[in-house]
Amino acid sequence: MPVYDYKCAEHGLFHQLATFEQSAEPQACPSCGQLAARVIVLPPELKALSRENHAAHERNETSQHQPVFSTREARAEARERQAHAHRKGKPCGCHDGGRLRSALMYTADGKKMFPGMRPWMISH
Repeated sequence: MPVYDYKCAEHGLFHQLATFEQSAEPQACPSCGQLAARVIVLPPELKALSRENHAAHERNETSQHQPVFSTREARAEARERQAHAHRKGKPCGCHDGGRLRSALMYTADGKKMFPGMRPWMISH
């Protein structure tokens, strides 16, 4: 049996084991015995989401079973946003403009060396 959350008007939140069929029915508060309605407790992270992140999550949920098509207008709009970010000097994810420098170095005998990189990464 799953655990459901209920809220007593006087004593607050409590948890109760119930079957799926019984889950919507009010349950007796363990402190006072009064019937309490079931509540759905949301994680606090949902309240802290920014409006943009909330909209993105909602869009993902809505389109999870529908194909998403990229239009020429959408691609042009994305390029414009990226160019706008470059003009403002903000990172846009394209690693353009010389912001990132390669960690590649050469040893005295001409071999490639990547200091700070993972030792199993091999240059080709």
